[in-house]
Amino acid sequence: MEKPFSQACENNKSPILHVLKDFFADVENVLEIGSGTGQHSVHFAKHLTHLQWLCSDREVNHLGILQWHQEASLANLHAPLSLDLQYAWPVDSVNAIYTANTLHIISWPLVERFFQGVEKHLAHQGKLCIYGPFKYQGNYTSASNAEFDTFLKQQDANSAIRDFEAICQLAEQAGLTFVEDVQMPANNQLLLFKRQ
Repeated sequence: MEKPFSQACENNKSPILHVLKDFFADVENVLEIGSGTGQHSVHFAKHLTHLQWLCSDREVNHLGILQWHQEASLANLHAPLSLDLQYAWPVDSVNAIYTANTLHIISWPLVERFFQGVEKHLAHQGKLCIYGPFKYQGNYTSASNAEFDTFLKQQDANSAIRDFEAICQLAEQAGLTFVEDVQMPANNQLLLFKRQ
């Protein structure tokens, strides 16, 4: 199997890391939801050596993730856990949860399930970081995001760029406080939340 590669991951990993260095400075372990190719996990674990990076995804993506991990050979980077949002999570409690480019791919009921999992498994004072495109008051941040949303819905009627306000409402219901909305390259955002 050829090692999977995402150009988007290569493009956004450094800007995301710039934020995570501060936001995750006091974090011991992070659960990544939807690790995809595994590129983010390798980059962040390499530069955030103080924390343990726990990957997770559906099993169909594990082989690709492991190829990146084996090449990197990092002591703080763990083999991917099997996680499908329709089922129970394979962890008890974690200090932080990170996900990138997932909430617009999965259905809205699974977005709600995601936050139910966050509520159950994110520790006291835990942190949540969500990367991706969002709408604000129903409006796209760019013409390219509007086109991307149309493309998503053509691929899967359950996919869509989510409303920032709806995500914040789910986060609040899960016991989280909004910290910051960081503007990122290519019309994406990095949403930061914390459990008090």
